[in-house]
Amino acid sequence: MHNLFTTIIIIIFLCKSSVALGGRTVSGGWSPISDVTDPKVVDIAKFAIDEHNKADHASLKFAKVLKGESQVVAGMNYNLTITAADGTADHDYVVFVWDKPWQKFRQLVSFKGPI
Repeated sequence: MHNLFTTIIIIIFLCKSSVALGGRTVSGGWSPISDVTDPKVVDIAKFAIDEHNKADHASLKFAKVLKGESQVVAGMNYNLTITAADGTADHDYVVFVWDKPWQKFRQLVSFKGPI
């Protein structure tokens, strides 16, 4: 019974927190990245390309971030659609990066494409 009561209190708190923040999700939900030219976002994209190049012995060059979304977790997840050049043409890729800057931790979770 105590666990049920605690769960109900937590749910009420989270609902009120969401309302207090204007309906924005506190954690767990994906939010669109409004400024894909933000240096932090560009750095995440370049990191993804660098890690992909190391793992696949590729030589992609960063061009730009087309769109993206972020998710608050134990750190931040970034799901970005980027453009990179392979030496002959530009192609689009979808990258997923997990970032925990306070631990100096960043991991490329997936790199898909060209799409």
